[in-house]
Order: sequence, then C-alpha cells, then structure tokens
Amino acid sequence: MSDKRFAVASEQSLMRVFTVPEAPDSTLSKIEAEISSNLAGFLNENIAAVEKPLHEIERDFESAHIPEEPMFVSAHAQDIMDKLVAHSVHTAAPSFIGHMTSALPHFVLPLSKLMVGLNQNLVKIETSKAFTPLERQVIGMLHHMAYGRKQGFYDKWMHSAKTSLGAFCSGGTVANITALWIARNRLLKPEGDFKGIGAQGLVAAMFHYGYKGLAVLVSERGHYSLGKSADLLGIGRDHFISIPTDKDNKVDVEAMRKEAQALQAQGIKVMAIVGVAGTTETGNIDPLNEMADLAAEIDCHFHVDAAWGGATLLSQNARHLLAGIERADSITIDAHKQMYVPMGAGIVLFKDPSATDAIEHHAEYILRKGSKDLGSHTLEGSRPGMAMLVHACLRIIGRKGYEMLIDKSLDKARYFADLIKAEPDFELISEPELCLLTYRYVPEAIKTRLKSADEQTKLDIYAALNRFTASMQKRQREAGRSFVSRTRLTPPEYGYQPTVVFRVVLANPLTSKDILQDILAEQRELALSDPMYKKYLAKYLT
Repeated sequence: MSDKRFAVASEQSLMRVFTVPEAPDSTLSKIEAEISSNLAGFLNENIAAVEKPLHEIERDFESAHIPEEPMFVSAHAQDIMDKLVAHSVHTAAPSFIGHMTSALPHFVLPLSKLMVGLNQNLVKIETSKAFTPLERQVIGMLHHMAYGRKQGFYDKWMHSAKTSLGAFCSGGTVANITALWIARNRLLKPEGDFKGIGAQGLVAAMFHYGYKGLAVLVSERGHYSLGKSADLLGIGRDHFISIPTDKDNKVDVEAMRKEAQALQAQGIKVMAIVGVAGTTETGNIDPLNEMADLAAEIDCHFHVDAAWGGATLLSQNARHLLAGIERADSITIDAHKQMYVPMGAGIVLFKDPSATDAIEHHAEYILRKGSKDLGSHTLEGSRPGMAMLVHACLRIIGRKGYEMLIDKSLDKARYFADLIKAEPDFELISEPELCLLTYRYVPEAIKTRLKSADEQTKLDIYAALNRFTASMQKRQREAGRSFVSRTRLTPPEYGYQPTVVFRVVLANPLTSKDILQDILAEQRELALSDPMYKKYLAKYLT
C-alpha cells in the first residue's frame, strides 16, 4: 500500500513547487492564514504547554536517509505542526520571561515573507541592488544613535565605496569577533618591510613588533563569545583575561589597569579592553567612561559589547545609563533583542570610518575594488537582507515608540524587584539596572538559620539551596504555565560561593504586572511540593 503523503518525482511536479501556490484549503495555506490573522492565538493553540522529553522528540528526527520520493506540501506541513511547532518554545508568551527573546511586531511576518521571497544576498550589489544602500542607511542610523555625529559625516561616509561604518552579521558572537579582528589587524598593521598580519600571519607580526603575546581584558561577566574571538584570532584563551567585578557586577577598572601593567611588564601587549553594556547574566553596565580613559592610557582598542543594552540608547530617559559608549572604537548591538527584530540581526559599529580597511578583502569574480559591495568588509559572505526588517522597525516604531517600550520594560523590572523584596520567602540577588534581574526563593526560616550557622553548616545550606533552586526552575518550565531561566553567580551575601539563582528578562511588552505576580505565586506553590526542599532543606528548619 502506497504512502499517500508522497508524490511521484517528475519534471511537472517540480515545476509546480516553484511556480504554483498551495490551494486555499491546503494545510499550509490554512496555517499561513491563521498566522496572518491571529499569531498569538495560533502559538497559544499549537505549542504544547507541557514539555515533552527531548529523547521522545528525537525519535521523530532519527532517520538519516533523505527521502527518495518528494512529499506533498500539505503532508509535510502537517508533520511540521505535529512534530516541530507543537514542541517549540513559546518565546512570545508574556509569561516566558527567562531569556532575551520576545514577542515580535505583527508587521514583521509579512515583511519577512517578502524578504525571503526576494532572496537577496547582501555580499554584493549584483545580488542585492537596493538592499545595499538600505543596509548602509540602517548602519548609519545606528551609528548616529551611538556616536551622534553630524549629518555631514554621514553624507561623506555612509554610502562610501571605500569603507563601511559597520557590518550586519548573524548575531553578537560574529559582531564581537569582527570588532576584535579589526582591533588585531590595526594593531599589527603593515610597517616597513612587514606587510601586516593579514599577509604574513601572527608569528611574523610578533617578531616584527617585539611582543611576546597579545591579550584582551574583559569583565568576568563578559559574554562567552568573546572567548571564541581569542581562540579564532590566535591570541589564546589564556590571554583572554577575566577581570573581577564589584558587588554590582560592574568590572573593577583599577584591577583591569593593574592587570594591563603586569602584562606589559611581561612583554604582552593589551590589544583591546571590552566593556559590557548589559551583561547577559545580570543586565549591568560597566563604567564605560573609566574604561575609555584606561584604553587611552594604555593605547589599545576599546570595544563595547552592547548586544543586550545597546537599544537603551533609543530612550532619551535611559541612554545616560550607557554614558561613555560614544568613546568606544567599536560597539556590538543585537537588533533581535530589545529592538524586536527576528533572530539573526547582529550589528557591529565602528567609530572610525576607516576601521574596516584593516580587514578588506576582494575577489575578481565577486568583490571588486571600487565597488560598494558590503562583503568586502564583513566576516560572513552570503547574508540575507535582515536590514530590511530592522529598517522597518526603526521607521514603524520610531525612536519615541522604542523609548516607550524600553522605559516600560525598565519600570516592570523595578516593579518585579519590589515584589520580590516584599516577599519574606524570596530574595533579590541583583538589582535591575536594565530590565534584567536575578533572585531566588529562600524560606524565611532558612534565612534565620543562616545568621547563626557555623561555616560548614552555611556551606551545606548553600549547596541545598542550589539543588532546590535548580529543581524549582526545571519543574516550573515543565509545568508549562510560565518560564524563568537560571544562572550561577557568586554574590557576596553567599560568601562568593557559586550560587544558583533565577534570572528574568522583562523586555516583552505583553508581560503585565499581573503576570509577574502570578509567576511568584506559582513559585511559592512549587516550592512547598519540591522534592529537593524535603530532601535537603527541611532538616535545617528544625
């Protein structure tokens, strides 16, 4: 008996796939219509609330054989609904406050379809045409947001064939790598008979300049992608040095200065220091002005990783939190975070328009000298036209619209922090500077016991609280009503011991204060029935 999900491979059927849309009553057309008319309802109805174990999901994707025969579109669409959509993560849900993904403006759905249909490749004007000046305009807009140069600057540089004010990429990881790649190449530039690191490599560069090594200094709260940069650029992870933070999770600039001096005494050149504007774990912002002073003092590149916090610059009421960012040589911003663009829209900006000269590449068949091809100044080659969606959001939401969204998210974070402080069995771990905070559930009786406990008992209780917090977070996720993430910090109130905490991100404009109250109420219920509570914590209550 034949499987009715499969068609017969023929030239006619293949041509139909490329030229004829699905019938209005087909499965795919119905899905498309429902998404277009009621995205929130579609997601709520079709994403399973209760988590299915990953090992069971893997069974639906275990065959390594490409099907011999083509499958009917409707059959595949139904499979996708049953096996993929149903068990995807509902990142748009207003009770999903654990990560940096959020609900999207409804207009990006049809625009995304248009972008995919046009299938432009931003590596070169021959494959993108109008998308290239549009991308350059978006980079110019964000450059102006961060650096505030006058219009004459952008008239000269924004559409210049010689350079680029920045680069679009798939996300903050590639943006950070690009920034440090340029920092390395500018430091180890051509000089005399030395043709530069790009031509002769790292070993020749070290010999020429007399360095015993290169180093990058960053806060211990720096994103893990920065470590990848050290690896890829040949600096070595041992020379990617984490600097301690203070009690507010901001890097200790004086400790960074002392580390730079110690490295210099060993013949190791500090290639760059990295400030973080919105740490992934706690949402805090490093003292950027002090770091800019240090970078000038030791003559190195100053990069700011503002993948999370960069959008705060759109609010006139909150941009002061990032004071000093305009002094950075390069800045990373992710539009797919607080700018509400779909995933895959990272941007790196450069203060100096000539910065990207250090990584310029050409190829006769595609990236010719004198052209305005964006690929000559980017790490990635072929790229989709994601700038189209950022452009749409900047124009449709506008700066004042973003200001309202950002201010509202900051207000919600402060509100949630106050809720936590008012609860005797909860404990705020990190105050919100942006719209991200950490906290944990600690029974009041345990807090009392800790005050009089000896050191070993404290350590035992800390370990028990870690197991309990991890268990609660997992059970809340599996229950499917709401979601908070967890991370591990070393707060002073816990003797700088590794401490598991809840982490929430309050950027979703659909998250209400009532939902935040409900999340704490759910955690109170979960705490009382948690097996780790009974197994590890209950004995300390007597």
